[in-house]
Amino acid sequence: MVKSPVRTQVSSPSESPFCLAESIQSAKPLNSNRGWNPLSLPGTPLFGTDGIRGRVGELLNAELALQVGYWTGQMLRSTSANGNALGPIVLGQDTRNSSDMLAMALAAGLTSAGLEVWHLGVCPTPSVAYLTSVTEAAGGVMISASHNPPEDNGIKIFGPDGTKLPKEWQEKIEAGLRGQLGNLAANAWGRHYHRRELLGSYAESLQKPLLPDIDLRGMRIVLDLAWGAAVGIAPQVFADMGAEVICLHDSADGDRINVNCGSTHLEPLQNAVKQYRADMGFAFDGDADRVLAVDSQGRVVDGDRILYFWGKTLAAAAQLPKNMIVATVMANLGFERAWKNLGGEFLRTPVGDQYVHAEMLRHGAMLGGEQSGHILCRHYAVSGDGLLTSLHLAALVKRMNASLSELVDGSFQTYPQLLKNVRMEDRDRRVNWKNSDALTNAIAQAEAAMGDSGRILVRASGTEPLIRVMVEAVSAELAHHWADNLVLAVQQYL
Repeated sequence: MVKSPVRTQVSSPSESPFCLAESIQSAKPLNSNRGWNPLSLPGTPLFGTDGIRGRVGELLNAELALQVGYWTGQMLRSTSANGNALGPIVLGQDTRNSSDMLAMALAAGLTSAGLEVWHLGVCPTPSVAYLTSVTEAAGGVMISASHNPPEDNGIKIFGPDGTKLPKEWQEKIEAGLRGQLGNLAANAWGRHYHRRELLGSYAESLQKPLLPDIDLRGMRIVLDLAWGAAVGIAPQVFADMGAEVICLHDSADGDRINVNCGSTHLEPLQNAVKQYRADMGFAFDGDADRVLAVDSQGRVVDGDRILYFWGKTLAAAAQLPKNMIVATVMANLGFERAWKNLGGEFLRTPVGDQYVHAEMLRHGAMLGGEQSGHILCRHYAVSGDGLLTSLHLAALVKRMNASLSELVDGSFQTYPQLLKNVRMEDRDRRVNWKNSDALTNAIAQAEAAMGDSGRILVRASGTEPLIRVMVEAVSAELAHHWADNLVLAVQQYL
């Protein structure tokens, strides 16, 4: 995707509601080179599978956000061929009560590094990625903890192409936070602008690949917006496509984002789809970069089935190189075998959309994603996008002149898969769980006992203080047996 050489018109600095650069000095003492004092940080890496995430007021606070902004600016400057002539940073946030505070602190850090900030306000994460990729922006930042509870928050950083930062860039930012880069100087103070009007071009980009060839007229669709980032844009986008839209949890509510709703709690959507006799429903997470669907019978259509349906459509149109789909280790074995039976290639990566994206680039794949509903289609976007995915799934159903329920019936049988979480607040113990010989031996014994009858995956969550235990087996009884045993092992040995 080629960036526009034309700079979008902005208001003068005096018209901006607030400019943070001049107030930065009151937030943290500066030395003569405008460098920050190092923070007190845990010994484990700050960046997980989706940026920096944690409980607000503990690891994640205004001081950290301030310095993340500053060192992000310094990192982008050091890796840019343009040197001091950097473009702006696109900044967005979700509806959490802490998002304003973190966004302001982060913007202050960015402007103290001499960068201009374009603040979109509340918006989906993929809108930040998209607008970063099609403007002259030097990078993008989203304040969100995605599907996490309201008390958490996070910082997601995008490079100038709109994709997640590579590991070596994350390490440069973290080195700065840990005081390992010395004191760097900024050439000038940056400025801060509100740019909510840019979201109109993002909405247009969602609809343009479909209209006028296909619309959603005659379809009744329920949207669960999870009190989150999609509340201001998703209903209008679906209505503009012609759908009759019924919304749940459709206002910005930082106290209730993701609470018993959205992609992690599908019961309200399932009930609403059946109550209103809708064709389908879509549930987004807090920042709308992922989506899960529900058919007219209330059955869950997860990321595996979305990839299967979209993959078949792209393959039929000769738009899927090598008929390849990239998924993660969490993808159901039934999905993998069904896709291979169609003659397709199937690759697995560790959990995390950045791993999926990297493997897609490595092999030239155009479609990939996660069972959780984080889908990447390089024909249409540079990142996972829940709104884009849901529009294309609805359009696919309309184009095939079949119901989503009929597509589910004709797809594949899943293997029983059980996922259990063990909460573990101790970050070091959680990240280094493989150092427990007793636990790794227990896992090895379970794998040997199951043989070809199933598979086991134990991992530390990269987004929450959890150890995740997944067991997939030929029967639900076998999955429950070994999942329960391994949960007990985690609790006993960690």
